[in-house]
Amino acid sequence: MADAALFIGFGEVVRGREKRALRIYEDGMKYWSGLQSEGKISSFDVTLLGPHAHLNGFILARGSEEQLDAVRHSKEFRRQMARTRLIVDQVVVAEAFVGDSIGQYLAEYQEEVDHLD
Repeated sequence: MADAALFIGFGEVVRGREKRALRIYEDGMKYWSGLQSEGKISSFDVTLLGPHAHLNGFILARGSEEQLDAVRHSKEFRRQMARTRLIVDQVVVAEAFVGDSIGQYLAEYQEEVDHLD
């Protein structure tokens, strides 16, 4: 069940590395497709953005918390991120809340807000 998500955002391609960036993108799509076909994630979406101050696009991988933790801590994920950081500026990897986890996240936040009064 996809009750969690992993957000990987990226900025501009480093000038002069555009061809390499396209190869890394293709490799990345194979990587994420492989994780999905092997059942290591539930799904993933790729979004490219128009001109923007910092963020040019992102990948949102979905799965269980356990699946995404395993992916994040795998050697291959670290290698993928290292390759990406060499050709793209402002790479961000963050836990994301989707579906039912949004309600849980907001409930926990509300508890903390209530303690402020």
